[in-house]
Amino acid sequence: MTAMSFSLPNRLLFRCLAALLTVGAASGVHAQVTVDGAWARTTVPNQSATGAFMRLTAQKDVVLTGASSPVADIVEVHEMWMDRGIMRMRPADRVPLKAGQTIELKSGGLHVMMMDLKKQIKAGERVPLTLSFTAADGSVSTVEVNATAAFAPPTR
Repeated sequence: MTAMSFSLPNRLLFRCLAALLTVGAASGVHAQVTVDGAWARTTVPNQSATGAFMRLTAQKDVVLTGASSPVADIVEVHEMWMDRGIMRMRPADRVPLKAGQTIELKSGGLHVMMMDLKKQIKAGERVPLTLSFTAADGSVSTVEVNATAAFAPPTR
């Protein structure tokens, strides 16, 4: 078998096309969950933690398995509840979403907790988040979210 040799411009074109095809294929995987109304609570200077909130709608059965953000060293999906008048909170390692189901990540319930913040989160800023999902077949996908920093949730 003889090796094919391509000129530099053709090699660059080939790599660009391969990258575009990869992105196009991946976007179908990302479409399994849509995000609506994403926002993150603003912080005061030196505040070390805040939350992000949104509605997630699954097109097929998936499990929310994690989150990350460049604005915080630690990002976890948390659940919060009241126990005899005391607020309790813990990481939620797996949040199942059924096909067609919308769940709301909101203050006082499930939410994304960002800890060890790297900077103050100011009103109007975009807070990038990456949510990780696992499907029933074991495939893993991510959804990129830009939450708007605000003092309160956006009006619908």
